[in-house]
Amino acid sequence: MENALIIGASGGIGQAITASLRQAGTAVTTLSRSEDGLDITDEASVEAALSRLGEPFDLIFVTTGALVIDGAEPEKALDQVTPRAMLDQFRVNCIGPSMVLKHARHLIPRDRRAVFAALSARVGSIGDNGIGGWYSYRTAKAALNQMIHTAAIELRRTHKQSICVTLHPGTVATDLTEKYLGRHSSVKPSEAAGNLLRVIEGLEAQDTGLFFDWAGKRVEW
Repeated sequence: MENALIIGASGGIGQAITASLRQAGTAVTTLSRSEDGLDITDEASVEAALSRLGEPFDLIFVTTGALVIDGAEPEKALDQVTPRAMLDQFRVNCIGPSMVLKHARHLIPRDRRAVFAALSARVGSIGDNGIGGWYSYRTAKAALNQMIHTAAIELRRTHKQSICVTLHPGTVATDLTEKYLGRHSSVKPSEAAGNLLRVIEGLEAQDTGLFFDWAGKRVEW
């Protein structure tokens, strides 16, 4: 790919994606809260940041996300669920990427293949949920999956070669997951970046609107 836009480029996965793309010769534009003041939970901030960009991108990748917000840990039981925690999770993990897609349509080329990808999580799969818990995070990621799936249908009407997907990066050793790794095997951000970019390179038109893991396997809704 010739050029890419990475949203959330200051995070662990975002940094690794950016570095990997640049090493491969891709021109990369980055946006993040720490470097550019981008607040994906604020539509005005998203619109202002994206309106300044005019060149279409072969890849727009939203690598933002949060597991613990303002000290609210993933819930282990229903009685731990609060409206504040749920709203915060929706703002960061669903509304933010959704607003990026809303205001990035002018950056998606109409005359060639282009990919819009957002980081989701396997725990956002309803069909794969066999252990429960993590109510707010799970629900926000499930909502993100629905938003991307629905938007992909609309986008294909005007951008025939567009591909919109959500991606599960696996368990990545970042600040977000450090406390929750436990006995789960994890990979470094650089390895996760390589895995995700290989999946993106292999996507075809019929894959739009779907949810894939780091190995390119489809994750059930």
